[in-house]
This record gives sequence, structure tokens and C-alpha cells, in this order.
Amino acid sequence: MAVIRLDKFGKEALTTHKEGEVILSGETSIGYTGFENVSGETVLSFGFPYKEMPKTYIRKLTLAPPVEAFQFLRKGESIALTWEISTREASDFSECVQCTWEYSYDTNRPQPVETSYTPERMKEVMSNFFVQSYVGDYPTHYYSGVEMRIATCESTDVAEVGFVGRTLLNAFNALEYGEQRGRTDLVANAGSIFDSYQKNGFSTAGFFNEVVHYKRRFVEPVHSIRRQSEGAYAVLHYLDYERTKGRKHPEWEKRVKGMLDMFLRLQKADGSFPRKFRDDFSIVDVSGGSTPSATLPLVMGYKYFKDKRYLEAAKRTVDYLDKELISKADYFSSTLDANCEDKEASLYASSAAYYLALVTKGAEQEYYAALAKKAAYFALSWYYTWDVPFARGQMLGDLELKTRGWGNVSVENNHIDVFVFEFADVLNWLSKRYAEKRFANFAQVISTSMRQLLPVERHLCGVAKVGYYPEVVQHTNWDYGKNGKGFYNDIFAPGWTVASLWELLSPGRAEKFFCSE
Repeated sequence: MAVIRLDKFGKEALTTHKEGEVILSGETSIGYTGFENVSGETVLSFGFPYKEMPKTYIRKLTLAPPVEAFQFLRKGESIALTWEISTREASDFSECVQCTWEYSYDTNRPQPVETSYTPERMKEVMSNFFVQSYVGDYPTHYYSGVEMRIATCESTDVAEVGFVGRTLLNAFNALEYGEQRGRTDLVANAGSIFDSYQKNGFSTAGFFNEVVHYKRRFVEPVHSIRRQSEGAYAVLHYLDYERTKGRKHPEWEKRVKGMLDMFLRLQKADGSFPRKFRDDFSIVDVSGGSTPSATLPLVMGYKYFKDKRYLEAAKRTVDYLDKELISKADYFSSTLDANCEDKEASLYASSAAYYLALVTKGAEQEYYAALAKKAAYFALSWYYTWDVPFARGQMLGDLELKTRGWGNVSVENNHIDVFVFEFADVLNWLSKRYAEKRFANFAQVISTSMRQLLPVERHLCGVAKVGYYPEVVQHTNWDYGKNGKGFYNDIFAPGWTVASLWELLSPGRAEKFFCSE
């Protein structure tokens, strides 16, 4: 059973209270939908205006008193509201999610957002991040992209390889773009990052030093399969690119091959990888939710080094994904700071199956393509097919942000962001393979909508520096930590947002990698 509002959403009112009974200061479009326990029965509940009971969920793991809103109506005035309730039968929950997403897409018919920001213009502006965030006076050079303040965007002493830092992927992007555009400054900085990490960026065992706080002289001792994988992914792109230019890096090749060999040691009998571990291979977090992040560099390592061990390991990861995530429709704990269902787990699962589909043929390829498609619907279910209303006076309302095409994060972190990376490529590939126009059309919605908050001169969209794309975009009364609906949290990590949008705007990377010689 599903319920959907069919009204036009365009109104929101500010309020002076966030708990108890609240009379709104104006008109709103915001209602509520949720589940209730009524005498032991699960009930799908909906209504207008909004209410949250028995508690209000205001930030991660934080409950507040309930809130119930009322809109003022004068005598004789009325409001007409329309909900559509539908029922459907499905063989399993995956089919239910697919049908519900198609129903939502077909009902809301999200269109690309009109924008003057072309992919070329986006990259030109975001390249300022590669210039201003570059830090070159520590043992590893890096782009400062984590633990930063929106108000200043001042660089910090924290170097992070993957996750929210993504410094090596940004270095590859800067190198490729710099050589395309004759930007010697970008090429030099990117080269120094790769050189410094090759010399000083590894632990005793040979894993990446994932997070380093230089002023505190602290190196995070616990490794994560996700950051390690994202670092290896970036370096393999770098090595492949360099090889096409006739430039060789034997020491980097040795480093990456050593890491992939250690991945084989870490992989469990069921094909999964532990989420967190130490240099001595002892396990800190056994959860397999981050497993698909390892699939990508393993498949790439197979192609680059022509080592079938990596391909077999990659196939085993997807066997695990099929058994524990995809067949169970339970996409969990891919992100490092939450133990819950999250967008990134389904997105990574779809991408992992897509990578294996690119390097296999026949029935085997069809198997991986079908898995990529099934997981893609769960990833899509996190992305908005409608526009959330904002009030004037809320920054996002003043900027007239359209939320269609933006994705929610997880059931613990209820904000929207631009995490997409290669997912648009997956959607476009699936669209062609299965003649499913919705995929390609929605990929275009995502691509155009995520350009809206680009900080440019004289229109910085609430960020202190040009090109430092915002991260925690708060679109509900959820409050990540500061500022609340219609604003950003005061601390952000533009390292990953720039990397994500750059990959979105660099289509076909994986296919090009596997086609190169």
C-alpha cells in the first residue's frame, strides 16, 4: 500500500515553536506521512498540516517532544487536499520498491532543472577548490576538504584519503583537468599529492594512513575497507591515465598491488569484507555493509594488472551482496558513521554489480546486470521526485532550491546531499540495456538539479569560497547540529562533494577504463 499527495507544493511558513501545538504564521504545503502502532497493528498514517508523534526526531539519535501544527482558517474559508492511495501485489520487497518508485516517478514526472551551469562551467568553478584548498607543507600534501566551516572555508590540518576527504580522487581529477586545460598549477599540485602519498602516506603494513591530524600528530589507527578502497580506486585511475600518457610509476604499482593482495587476506569466507580493521588484520567492525566499495578496485586491479585473483575476489563480494543485501532487500551500514539503512549501501551495491557486468559476457553478464538493476531501485528510492517547499527567509527558500534529484542520506542522517559519483553512469547503462527510459531521464534530473548550489562570485549560495560545494543541505525540521531547515550545517566537507559532482560530470569513466589498453 502506498499514499501520495497530489497537490501543488509551493508554500511553507516559519514558526516560532518546534514542539507542542503550533499555529503556523502563514500557509504551508507540508503534511505528514508515517507509521503508527494502533493496538498492535501497523498503520500507514497521513494528514495535514504536519505532526510528529510520539516524539520529534530532530537530529541523529536525538528525540524531542512531539509537535502538531495547525493552519489558521477564517470562518468560511476552506482548503482542498488530495491524497491517492494505491495497493499492489509484489513477489517480494524488491519488486514492491521498484513498483513504488516507478509509481512515484510517473505520478510526479520530475523534469530536469533549468540551469545555466554547464558541466564545463561547473568544473571551471569547482577547480578553484583544487587551488585554494591545496596544503603542501606536511609530509603528505592534500586538498583540505573535511572539518571545515561554511563561514570561512579555511583549510585545516586534516588529510583524509577517502570517505568525506577524497583527496586522491580530487588529485586525479585536478591532474586530468589541468592537462586538458593547460593549467600547470593544477598539474603540479596534483602530482605533488600523489608523490607525497606514495612516499609518506602508508602504514607499516602497507595500508593507506586514512586520516591524519597533523597538528595533533595523530594518525587514525583503525582502517576502513571503504576508505582503503576509495584510495585504491583513485590511484588505479591515476595509473591507468598515466600509462596512456606513456608515464610509468612502478613504486605506485607495487603499493597498489600490495594493497589488493592484502584485500585478499581480509576477505572472509562468505565474500564479505569487515567494515573496520587494524594494521595487524584484527577486526574492529565485522559488518559487511561496506563490502561493495572493495569490488570496484578489485575489478579495476584485475584489468590493470591482469590478475584473475582480483576478479575472483570481486565476484565473491557480489555473491555476498546478492545473498545478504540484494536478495534480502537490506542495504545497510555502508557509511562509516551510522549503523542503519543508507543510500550509499544500495548505490555501491548497484555500482559493484555494474563493474562486473562490464567485464563479463553472456549469462554471467546478465546476472550482474540484473543485480545492478535491482539494487538501483533501492538507491533511487532515496532520491526526491518532488520539490520540498521552503519559506522566504530560509536561505534555501530565498535561493529557490528545487529538491528533485537530490538524495536523502540515511535513516539516521535525514538531510539531502549530492552523493552520486558514478551512479548516473549506472542508470544510463541500465537504461540502454533494459530499454528503461525512466533511468536515463532521472539521471538527467539528478545531473541538472545538483548544479543549483554552485558557489560562484557574487552568488556564493551561503558558502565563503568559490567552488566549495555545500554538503549538509537541511530540507526538513531535522537539524544536523546547527541552523536547521533551509540552511546548511555550520561544519562541512567539500572534499567529497566536489569529487562526487566531478564524477557525475565526467560520464563513462568505468567503461573507458575497461576499454583502455
